[in-house]
Amino acid sequence: MSRFAPRLLAAAALLSLPAGVFAHRLWLLPSGTVFSGADGWVSIDFAASNDLFYADHQPGRWEQVKVWQPDGAPGQVQNGATGRYRSVMDVKLDKPGTWKIGTEMSGLIGSFKVNGEEKRVGGRGGPPGPDGVRRPPLTVADIPADATDVKLTETNNRNEIFVTAGEPTRTVLKPSGKGLEIDYVTHPDELVAGDTARFRFLVDGRPAPGLKVTVVPGGKRYRNAEGARELTTGADGILAVEWPQAGMYWLNASHEDGKASAPRATARRMSYTTTLEVMTP
Repeated sequence: MSRFAPRLLAAAALLSLPAGVFAHRLWLLPSGTVFSGADGWVSIDFAASNDLFYADHQPGRWEQVKVWQPDGAPGQVQNGATGRYRSVMDVKLDKPGTWKIGTEMSGLIGSFKVNGEEKRVGGRGGPPGPDGVRRPPLTVADIPADATDVKLTETNNRNEIFVTAGEPTRTVLKPSGKGLEIDYVTHPDELVAGDTARFRFLVDGRPAPGLKVTVVPGGKRYRNAEGARELTTGADGILAVEWPQAGMYWLNASHEDGKASAPRATARRMSYTTTLEVMTP
């Protein structure tokens, strides 16, 4: 079995969401990001929708969410449940410091041809059979040696939030050096309206200059304009973000290149998404 098979299965699980999800924004929304003491709880909504953060389209899969405690050790999601439009879950903040909560999905998507017939890799799989069961998605292992027009893209998508109990710490903020990430020069749980935060975007541990980043405040349902800002990282990969007012913000960046490591893949597509809470001064 290919070493990419487990990640392909994980990606297939994400891609099994209805196709409409990908015309919408996927988001994690914590009940708060700053808590006093080390005996509190944070509740998190997980969904995809047009208006941030108003759940009206499709739930995320809470089973895919992982937790990192302030020392980097694995944590636990509790009370997970999925409704019609959103999933909800709780995390007990029983250790002081900054926690990371989120998902990372990797896999392959693309197509190939056999005797002129195009077949898809990844995605939602084949159409339902006579028994009504949808066939599982094809993987790179299903591509025969005589296939033609092989076009594969390696994907990696991170969606994570940070929650602090007591004083903020930085262990879980450390980049892994793989894919698209943020090196948080400004701690994500120390954002204040009227201030400017600095985030260094990295690709494989190196600064990512000229990267396009979208920042959108929540609450579009109650405004005439969305208020989205399209920003660009500097030569050092740093993005300076001014916060005009307090509230929850959705931040997203994506990057494509030809540095795929998966067999037969010729392209790589990455994204990074986070939800940030900006406090009043």
